Amino acid sequence: ATLIVVFATIRGFYRWVVGISPALSRLGKGLANRKIAIFANGDDFNSLKSLLIDSNLFKEKNIVQITVGEIKKSENITLFLMHWKSFKSNLDSILTCKKDGTALIVYAPQEEGFLSPDEIKKINQHRNVIVVNMRGRLLNDIVTSLITTSYEKK
Repeated sequence: ATLIVVFATIRGFYRWVVGISPALSRLGKGLANRKIAIFANGDDFNSLKSLLIDSNLFKEKNIVQITVGEIKKSENITLFLMHWKSFKSNLDSILTCKKDGTALIVYAPQEEGFLSPDEIKKINQHRNVIVVNMRGRLLNDIVTSLITTSYEKK
């Protein structure tokens, strides 16, 4: 019986190291090093930035504001957060800058209007794109995107 318990413990530890630790490692690297490009203007940017900083998960130095004229500046960033109301007319430019390994989270609160079926179809044609309409869900999707998208060391 002791041999079975020892074997099960070793096997469980091995499975944890192989299965869980890579995801935890990517999350740790993502929270510490990856930049988040926020496509928003004025108060919308400040609100999203304070949401991220107040969660105590993200460092202020890793949050970058992207304005309409600076969309190309986001090409090397691997996580995009777009406030729908501020940048809906620039969706095509953002999708053009977005690489396959880059996550795009579109924050579109319902009180600011709904996305049209054509816009949803356009967004849905790209990988790693999420549409969120609640602030609590937004944080969850950002953390999930940090785990599931690749992290390239420079």
